[in-house]
Amino acid sequence: MTPRGIIQTPVFMPVGTAGSVKGIHQRELRDDMNVSIILGNTYHLYLRPGLDVIRGAGGIHPFIGWDRPVLTDSGGYQVFSLSSNRKIHEEGAVFRSHIDGSKHIFTPENVVDMQRVLGSDIMMALDECTPFPCDHNYAEKSLQLTHRWMDRGVARYRETEPSYGFYQSFIPIVQGSVYKDLRIQSAEKAASLGLDANAIGGLSVGEPAEVMYEMTGCVTGILPEDKPRYLMGVGTPVNIIESIALGVDMFDCVMPTRNGRNGMLFTSEGIINIKNNKWKDDYSPVDEAGITFADTSYSKAYLRHLIISDEILGAQIASIHNIGFYIWLVKEAFTRIKSGDFSQWKDKMVKKLAVRL
Repeated sequence: MTPRGIIQTPVFMPVGTAGSVKGIHQRELRDDMNVSIILGNTYHLYLRPGLDVIRGAGGIHPFIGWDRPVLTDSGGYQVFSLSSNRKIHEEGAVFRSHIDGSKHIFTPENVVDMQRVLGSDIMMALDECTPFPCDHNYAEKSLQLTHRWMDRGVARYRETEPSYGFYQSFIPIVQGSVYKDLRIQSAEKAASLGLDANAIGGLSVGEPAEVMYEMTGCVTGILPEDKPRYLMGVGTPVNIIESIALGVDMFDCVMPTRNGRNGMLFTSEGIINIKNNKWKDDYSPVDEAGITFADTSYSKAYLRHLIISDEILGAQIASIHNIGFYIWLVKEAFTRIKSGDFSQWKDKMVKKLAVRL
């Protein structure tokens, strides 16, 4: 529950990195899909348009025209993906902007301050996302740094107030790479802080799906059941429903929009590469079960024509369809959990969702 709205879980949160879910208007997210929360990214918003611009607008919500909850990532993942342009030390992460090469530092404290300026409803702690693979020694040292940063971030959160009068939650992130002993240690640390929710980071970074599920299950067995659990950056429709079964409540991923722009469509019967010639004269809807928030009068043949012609409308339709499908999927999971047949439904859907049509 947030002051800007109740978020029914399990929930998929569309990624609006720079204040925009690519190819989708806020009105479509709000009115057509009934999306309850979207993401923004501190790293990107800090660099452009800059915190002064967003402060002048009264925060991220009025700046982007969105009155429902927003979660902001701390920017840690983006900083750490700049492996050739950043250095990590006790104080924080020093990096150079991917835009103009200028030098900056993110610390556990200043990312809290930045997110106070953004005014997001849910703020994330600064952490180090370890690469895959990495050895146990590196993962353990990284985890200890993340935990020290976690304590500093919580202290800053507790000594500061929201900028615009709306309560903001602060979420720690469990790390530990693919090592069960480190994941357990980190989950216990996060749970001990008693914050509003807990996140699981550092997965879906190249490790096998079975390992991701093993680490997730290990962590959800420790994190409190009455606090939402957020699996960051995951993933495919199969990943999502398998992780719901493991006790995860919140998800985000760029896959629906990124893959959609490139012609990959997720449907209730499997995955479609709309560029394939087999769809050239297929005039049926993208999802024949009618699970879409895009106009169902758009056929596979028409969408294929738009995508291979690099028409902007094609990317928009595909993005709307994919986000709509993900929203449907988590809402259907909620319905199945309530009705008591989630496990049977999941097993059936997992077989279908991974099929290439």
